[in-house]
Amino acid sequence: MNADETRPEPFESVEMTRQLPGLSDADLPFHGHQRIKEHLMRETSRGIDTVRVRSRRPMALFLAAGVATCAVALALAIGVSDSGEPPAVAKPEPAAVQLLDRVALAAHAAPAPTVRDGQFLYTKTVGHSTSLSETQDGQMEADRTDESAERWVSVDGSAGTVTRNAKGTTTDPARGKDKATINGPTYRFLESLPTDPDRLLEVIYADAKLNHGPGSGSTTGPDQQAFVAIGDLLRTVEAPPGVSAALYRAAARIPGVVLVPEATDAVGRTGVAIARVHKGERTEWIFDKESMRLLGERTVLLKDSAWGKAGTPVTSVAIVARGVVDEAG
Repeated sequence: MNADETRPEPFESVEMTRQLPGLSDADLPFHGHQRIKEHLMRETSRGIDTVRVRSRRPMALFLAAGVATCAVALALAIGVSDSGEPPAVAKPEPAAVQLLDRVALAAHAAPAPTVRDGQFLYTKTVGHSTSLSETQDGQMEADRTDESAERWVSVDGSAGTVTRNAKGTTTDPARGKDKATINGPTYRFLESLPTDPDRLLEVIYADAKLNHGPGSGSTTGPDQQAFVAIGDLLRTVEAPPGVSAALYRAAARIPGVVLVPEATDAVGRTGVAIARVHKGERTEWIFDKESMRLLGERTVLLKDSAWGKAGTPVTSVAIVARGVVDEAG
C-alpha cells in the first residue's frame, strides 16, 4: 500500500483535531472549525484562483460536499510552469491550521526559560539519518547513520555551539547577536525576532529565497525551505514562548501544510503531526496529543526508491531532554 493512501479525508482530519484533548474550538482566536468552513464557502462563491497540485487525492481544503466541484476543477490544473518550476501546491489544510493554532497557544502559555549571557541552552536528541552508497556491483544501498547528539548553544553567542555525537565533540565558532542567523541562531537572536506571524514569515522567506529562490539552482524551493527552517529552529533551540507561538502560526501560512493524524518519533512515542510533502517525501513535526509539546521530526518516503520502501522514515530525530546549564559539556 502506498504510504499516503492511509491519509484520512479532509473532513476526518478536522474531526480528529476537534477531538484532541485540551483546547476546544471556542478557545481558538479565529473560532475554529465553523469559521474555517464559513470562510471557504465564501471564497468558493467568489471564485478562486486556479492552482496546480501534485496530489491525486481530492483537494484537502474543502470540508463540505457542496464544494466538491471546485475540488475537481483544481485537481485538473496539474502541470509544470514554463519556467521549469515545480507545480504549485495547495493552500494550508484547514485541519493543519487549526492544530498549529492549538500548538501555538500551548507554546505561548509555557514558562519562559530563565537565562543569562554566558549560559547555554542544552538539547539532547536521539535519531538517525539515511545516506546512499554504491556497492561493488554498482547498485545503490541505503545506509543508516546515528544522529543522536547533545548540543550546547551559547545564549548570547559568545562561546559558540558545542555538539557531542558518535563522531566526537565539535565546537562551532562563537557568534554574537549580530552574526547569528535563522540557520545559526542564539537565544538572544531569537528574542529579537518579530512575534507577529506575518512579519516573522517575511523574515524566514527572505532567507529562504536568498539560497533557494529562482536562479539559485536549488531544487528545494522557498516554501519547503521555509518549512524546514522553522522545523530546525523549533527542534534545535528552545525559543522564547512568544516567538515559538509565532513560528507555529507562521508555518500555518505556508502552502501545502497538512495534518497527519498518527506519527511515531525516533524513540517510539506516538503523536499527531504537521507535515509538508516535497519530491515524494513527507517532512513531519510530531506533537504530543495531550500537551501539544513538540516530540521530534521525521521525513517519510511516500514511494519506493533507492532510499527504501514507501513508509520508511529516512530521517527521524526525537527531542528527549532540554534545559539551561552554566557550562557546555
